[in-house]
Amino acid sequence: MERDRKSERRSERKGDRKNGGFLGEVAELFDLPADIVAGLPRMEMIGGRQLYLERHTGLLSYSETRIDANTAVGVLRVKGSRLTLMAMTAEEMRIGGRIDAVEWVGAEEG
Repeated sequence: MERDRKSERRSERKGDRKNGGFLGEVAELFDLPADIVAGLPRMEMIGGRQLYLERHTGLLSYSETRIDANTAVGVLRVKGSRLTLMAMTAEEMRIGGRIDAVEWVGAEEG
C-alpha cells in the first residue's frame, strides 16, 4: 500500500518536471526538493525591512540604495534606502533597511 502511494506521488511529480533533466531525476529518486538539488536561489522577505537570500554566488555591488547579488539564475537587485548587509556567509545573506523593490536582472526565462 505504501509503495502504491509513493508510485502515485512520483507519477504526479513527473508532470511537474517535464524539462527537469538529470537533476530532476536525482531529486525524484531521493525524494528531494528539485530547487535544492539544482542549486536554485531561495529568497524570503520579512515585510519591507529585511530580505534573506540563500544560495547566492557573490555580491556584485553595494550601496545604501542598491545591492546586487549574483545567483545561478541571474542577478538579484534590491533597491531601497538605508540598505545594509546585516550578515553574509559564502551562500547566505541578510539585507536590512527600507526595501522598495526586488527584481531579477538577466534571469533565465522558465
